[in-house]
This record gives sequence, structure tokens and C-alpha cells, in this order.
Amino acid sequence: MTFLELAKERYSCRKLTDKPIEPEKIERILQAAISAPTAKNIQPYKIWKIYSDESMEKIKQVTNFTFGAGLVLAVGVDMKKSFVRPFDEMNFGYIDGSIIATHIWLAVQAEGLGTTWVGWFDAPKLQELIPEMKDYDLIALFPIGYPAEDAKPSNRHEDRRNISEVVTEI
Repeated sequence: MTFLELAKERYSCRKLTDKPIEPEKIERILQAAISAPTAKNIQPYKIWKIYSDESMEKIKQVTNFTFGAGLVLAVGVDMKKSFVRPFDEMNFGYIDGSIIATHIWLAVQAEGLGTTWVGWFDAPKLQELIPEMKDYDLIALFPIGYPAEDAKPSNRHEDRRNISEVVTEI
């Protein structure tokens, strides 16, 4: 499969099973995540693998969007450690976290699994429930599982702007 095919096939899967995921698939997803580039290679991020019943209950206290998954990967960034561009003080932490998250998203698809980027969660409450997260800005939750038989992309999945609308030649 080419990268373009992978990118086009990936969709926000909102119907997952809790069928156990093979450890080697999870390992490859995590390897893809830590292979992601970060500004100045500072790597100011942390990934939490959440799968115990107790931890999944905590996730369910902060979001309704687990979609039946038995595993969630959470991505956070330590903004105090992130590269700050000196010209305008732009902190690259959110960019770094988004690159890590995108690697996770695509790796999940490559493994034949499903997920969606969940941004609708109560981050402060999650940091209370899981104190190890308190020093991080939480970027995303990824509920991961095998897509349910009737899972399908949203009817807007293929709605994309034309290249000529978004690319300007200079």
C-alpha cells in the first residue's frame, strides 16, 4: 500500500470492538509514534497506554467517546520542554504532539485497526484521575480496536477541497 492509499483509506472509526489487539500491533504503533519528528528533536511528549479496566473507567469519566474500544492511547506534551522559536516565541509543543498523534492515527490504520482522534475530553479531570499526566498538555485520546462489522466512514469523509483551492504557487 502506498502512503497516499493509506492516507485516503484512513477514516475516523467510531464503532470498535473490544477484541484483544495483538501486542506486536500495539508495539508497531508505538514505534511509529516515537519515530515521529519533533522540533529540534527535543521529543517533549509522553504517550500513555490505557487498557486496564480501572484506567478505562477513568477515561469514561472524562469522555463519552471511547466507541467500544478496550485500549486508549493518550498523547501529551510538556510545553516547558518544547522548542520555542526565538523570533516570535511560538511554542512548537502542540505541533510536536500533533505529529506524534498523526503517526499513531496512520499506524493504527496500517495495522488493520480503527481509531479516531478524540479531542472532546475533560483534560483537567483526567489529570486529576491520572496524576502522571499533570505536567502535560493533553493533545488527544485514541480509542483503538478492530472496526465493528458495520463500521464505516462518515458521509463527509471524502469531501475534500480541490488542490487549486489550497495550494498557491509563488
